[in-house]
Amino acid sequence: MTRHKIYAMSFASVYPHYVAKAERKGRAKAEVDEIICWLTGYDQQGLDAEIEKETDFETFLADAPKMNPSRALTKGVICGVRVEDIEEPVMQDIRYLDKMIDELANGKAMEKILRTG
Repeated sequence: MTRHKIYAMSFASVYPHYVAKAERKGRAKAEVDEIICWLTGYDQQGLDAEIEKETDFETFLADAPKMNPSRALTKGVICGVRVEDIEEPVMQDIRYLDKMIDELANGKAMEKILRTG
């Protein structure tokens, strides 16, 4: 999938995959939402509205109320690439989210995922 196609995908089309991945590992949709809200600054109502509007990924991130500066503390490999080495900001933010959802599914504590503990 090309970078352009990823950006054009609706966030709503990817969101159920995040939830399913977490739930398969015994985690909750509320935890997925907490991660997304922490990362983007959306509150639950705002997140739900963006999902309802089927906003594309690029717009979802660009219009986020406040991207969390601590997201840069997210390190590691996702899809064979180190997230901290991704140069394109939108793609890096997408991969930060992917990495955090992976950490959730792998049983990491929320305070560690959110870089608060």
